[in-house]
Amino acid sequence: MGILQRIIKSDSTAASLKKQLRNVLGFTPGKAVLYKTALTHRSLKEGSDENNERLEYLGDAILSAIIADFLFKKYPYKEEGFLTEMRSKMVNRNQLNEIALKMGVKKISYFNKFDGSLKMSQIFGNTLEAIVGAIYLDKGFDKTRQWVIERIIQPYLFLDDLENLEINHKNKLYGWANKNGKNLEFETIDERMESGRRLFTVAAVVDGEQLAQGKAYNKKDASQIAAQGAIDKLGLNKVEEEE
Repeated sequence: MGILQRIIKSDSTAASLKKQLRNVLGFTPGKAVLYKTALTHRSLKEGSDENNERLEYLGDAILSAIIADFLFKKYPYKEEGFLTEMRSKMVNRNQLNEIALKMGVKKISYFNKFDGSLKMSQIFGNTLEAIVGAIYLDKGFDKTRQWVIERIIQPYLFLDDLENLEINHKNKLYGWANKNGKNLEFETIDERMESGRRLFTVAAVVDGEQLAQGKAYNKKDASQIAAQGAIDKLGLNKVEEEE
């Protein structure tokens, strides 16, 4: 391929990416290369300047600050503990992953589609944070704040529901176990390397019976996923709804 053809192909690819981003994000980005990096998972690119981990780090901090500011102004009379808990509910991995999927982030992400372990991870929530980092570098803080409020908070984060949301599934399951005289344990039943990262499988075990498993790249998240599965299996959420 000649130099001219490569330039034409590169321009065409950039134009296509900008169109996809406009459809998903609602605006045309100025620096397409930033967003391509934000959308690229380390399963495809190992270099820290080629994948989205650095932008994820930045976006996590920016998103947390925007939501902290939003909650501070939304609830002028609430104490620090309430604000901290609400922020945790709004930026927890499961929440962000669901929002990213609903927004269509998965469709424009670059990741190893043959890596089965990625199907159970929260990479799209992480990608959403990386996108926030890219928007901040491309458009500045004020534009990023406006985008987060209009495209994440208002359409997906319903504060009345979040106030009543129980996000610590382990605590909920422990509470049920204590109330009913059950012995609850979380056991690590597998630990292996997947795509250069350690993948943990943790089981929720009640009175010696394994109720559910969770897989994640750290034991804490794997335990929460297992606890959520056990709660669903026991029908505890349905019991609360009926009450």
